[in-house]
Amino acid sequence: MQRSAFDEVWGDAGPGASREGFEALAAWIADTPAQELTRRQQAAEAAFRQLGITFAVYGEDEAAERIIPFDIVPRIFAASEWHNLKAGLEQRVEAINAFLADVYGPRKILRDGVLPAELVLANPQFRPQVAGARPPHDVYAHICGIDMVRTGPNDFFVLEDNARTPSGVSYMLENREAMIRLCPELFEMFPVEPVDDYTDLLLSTLRSVAPRGRGSEPVCVLLTPGHFNSAFYEHSFLADAMGIELVEAADLEVDDDIVWMRTIDGRVRVDVIYRRLDDDYIDPLVFRPDSMLGVPGLMAAYLAGNVTLTNAPGTGIADDKAIYSYMPEIVRYYTGSDARLPNVETWRCREKQALVYTLENLDKLVVKLVDGSGGYGMLVGPTASKAEIERFREALIAHPHRYIAQPTLALSTVPTLTEKGVAPRHVDFRPFCLSGADGIRIVPGGLTRVALREGSLVVNSSQGGGTKDSLILADRPRRRAKAAVAEAMPMRSGAD
Repeated sequence: MQRSAFDEVWGDAGPGASREGFEALAAWIADTPAQELTRRQQAAEAAFRQLGITFAVYGEDEAAERIIPFDIVPRIFAASEWHNLKAGLEQRVEAINAFLADVYGPRKILRDGVLPAELVLANPQFRPQVAGARPPHDVYAHICGIDMVRTGPNDFFVLEDNARTPSGVSYMLENREAMIRLCPELFEMFPVEPVDDYTDLLLSTLRSVAPRGRGSEPVCVLLTPGHFNSAFYEHSFLADAMGIELVEAADLEVDDDIVWMRTIDGRVRVDVIYRRLDDDYIDPLVFRPDSMLGVPGLMAAYLAGNVTLTNAPGTGIADDKAIYSYMPEIVRYYTGSDARLPNVETWRCREKQALVYTLENLDKLVVKLVDGSGGYGMLVGPTASKAEIERFREALIAHPHRYIAQPTLALSTVPTLTEKGVAPRHVDFRPFCLSGADGIRIVPGGLTRVALREGSLVVNSSQGGGTKDSLILADRPRRRAKAAVAEAMPMRSGAD
């Protein structure tokens, strides 16, 4: 682990001391025996196993489904920290939606030369099939997951934007439920903001963007690729929590540009589809003709304005890491203000000088595919082998436009339960932002991912990372919502 990493509880002093305002958490960590922390963590893992919260670590010899790693020591954000983050997130999501509306509409930002036109129009994630079309209520990215990292007390950076089908919110909710039940004393010690209304806010967001004229309770469904998908648990969790139908392609049909759901009582018209599959698979008549996961005619219904797709087709252009590198300019262009949440410094390898610098410093940089995700297709120079570095060197020389490079940041650490006791581990943070016809909603929380391997900077669960609860403190004591009676409430699995 990098010695210069900032610890969010212990600060720069290391274990035994604490930052101002975090004394109570430091004392809780010190006073709770390691055996008790382990017992509680094992209880949470047992509950997650019964709930079916699993994932697969691909690329290993064994890719069997396993529970999502969970850490019992929570992460805490002060009220003032969250206030600043929330304002920056709202600004960024506003800019993302404005950018998408522009590049699929008048393309003023391209005409004004803010970023190269070919970077957008020739991008594999740009969908010319929806150019000129406007989604209901002009909202494109209804659900965004903004990945953030921290390097100091007041130093937060956006690492990447997730505007296609961001996942992980079920872990945020299940982690909180586990913590309320297993560590109730923390919710007595701290005025924690609740996150349990996320699914209510999500349903309100979906209903708000239904095609005009569809009434006060439009029919919403969640479209899943099926139970073999690695995120299927989350799909079923969210559908159940919102009280809407979880459907697959075979459950839907399009007739005269209207989407219908087949039920035992007959067909029901569908107004909003929260789709959890990528553009390529949603309609074989428009995108991949071999897709068995999509609904033939779905895009025709969407383009006719008869159904809302969340997120809108084409939002993947905002996920591209080369586009990400221009986000400070994009935010300034559409909001008229500098970005409140800065980017991590980024070199675009498609540019000659940036490529030369990257090739000369591969052992010091993090190099990523512009369309990569899940921690795959990434080089962490300081921890890579010489063979890995040389493979990336060859790939960069052959296809420089496919890569960006960033400095190896000293990500902040948070105390984490390990086999050797509580020790610092690197973390990132993914809050979830909802954009509807009536504005932007952000629950005070998010998914903290933790690199469980000592010294690792890779937090993705697919690469051996885990999760922990993120407690946002209220700026004054407040009555806890569901936490007030949680001590007596079993987890939904009924596990002890």
